[in-house]
Amino acid sequence: MKQFMDENFLLQTKTAQILYHDYAENMPIYDYHCHISAKDIYEDRKFDSITDLWLVEGHFGDHYKWRAMRNNGVDEKYITGDASKKDKFLKWAETIPYTIGNPLYHWTHLELKKYFGITEPFSLKNAEQCYDKMNEILKTLTARKIIKNSNVDTICTTDDPVDDLKYHKLLKEDKSFDVHVYPSFRPDKVINIDWSSYVPYIKQLSQVVGYQIDGIKSLEKALKERIEYFHINNCRVSDHALDVVMYENSTEEEIDLIIKKALNNEKLNNEEIAKYRGHIIVFLGKQYHRLGWVQQYHIKALRNNSNRMMSLIGPDTGFDSINDGQIAKPLSRILDALDSTDELPKTILYSLNPGDNELLATLAFCFAESGVPGKMQLGSAWWFLDQKDGMEKQIQALSNLGLLSRFIGMLTDSRSFLSYTRHEYFRRVLCNKLGDLIENGEYPNDIEFVGNIVKDICFNNAKKYFDSSR
Repeated sequence: MKQFMDENFLLQTKTAQILYHDYAENMPIYDYHCHISAKDIYEDRKFDSITDLWLVEGHFGDHYKWRAMRNNGVDEKYITGDASKKDKFLKWAETIPYTIGNPLYHWTHLELKKYFGITEPFSLKNAEQCYDKMNEILKTLTARKIIKNSNVDTICTTDDPVDDLKYHKLLKEDKSFDVHVYPSFRPDKVINIDWSSYVPYIKQLSQVVGYQIDGIKSLEKALKERIEYFHINNCRVSDHALDVVMYENSTEEEIDLIIKKALNNEKLNNEEIAKYRGHIIVFLGKQYHRLGWVQQYHIKALRNNSNRMMSLIGPDTGFDSINDGQIAKPLSRILDALDSTDELPKTILYSLNPGDNELLATLAFCFAESGVPGKMQLGSAWWFLDQKDGMEKQIQALSNLGLLSRFIGMLTDSRSFLSYTRHEYFRRVLCNKLGDLIENGEYPNDIEFVGNIVKDICFNNAKKYFDSSR
């Protein structure tokens, strides 16, 4: 019987252990998609309680843990409610032993070990002791120290087009912190013309650019200006939540009328929505290509499913799920519309539905480009899929249908400063897979060559992919 989560956790063969410890373990982290706060990084935030850092602070926190607690019957007051910080922590401790087989059990213990030196299994039995010890250690930790201790080279936050990027500018000027913190361009509120927030958001965007947006010409002008503003502030990546992929051919005149109709609070039909979304996504893609950016498409999230909880505690509080639906044809048309004019930027495709791995891989690799290794990427296992099984399936699909060796590796997609252990988790899964290929005689026993592939996937590929235009 193996020891619980020892140094060779998830590494089932001697070859896997060599690949991880000699090649993967000490590689820096390029976290190219996350949701942590640039303000917290700049101000080098100290956390008052481990509950704030690890679990919940108001309605901001770890949705993964919240969902597990709810599924364990924990009352909402101990999750996003008014219970004390200690009581919330104890309810998580009460829940954690029941997460057997869930990645939360592994993530929790990786974080306990790496940041707090706690190696024994976490439960209600030792929760009081852990709470005191973690809070004591937390007095010596800050946002920047956690990042540095995690061997992070680069962080790409998620930022709205109207953001002034104040804290990114300040971080760039701060020579005392050598981790690169770059913004990402997230224009979901512009793309989703059917959202109730669309009209107020266009008014906000108008205020930022200093002129009224009243049609397609002014909207495209504003978006171009904001992209260029982000570019001069070191942004080289965009991010799109394409929960539903839509595309219909359109003319500029049609799009202009659709915008005017929306701004007049008139209801749009599905065809109009598809035409507008497709036009804006393609327009944005061309701007990204012009500036050498990378675009990310996050597909098939079904958000805010519980109207009851939506009314009680608001959106984005852990009530999202995996979506289904047809994506191949509209996504193909979007990519082809960009490729047909040779304006398709580097693109990463993620789906929250694991059944789409092969679909996205085969579609993406139709648009490879000479001289650009790995231009099109099947994104890492994302959100509900960033667990051992999800990672293995994504790696297998990419191996079967593309070039795993050109993969840009893992991201955290997290709001927590402790989530960098997810890179360790991924690296262990990756090394175990490659170790199996060698041990099974499916690939030569060339440890140095495969070890360099491991290094590339862990860090080097992402560094080249995102930083080539800086």
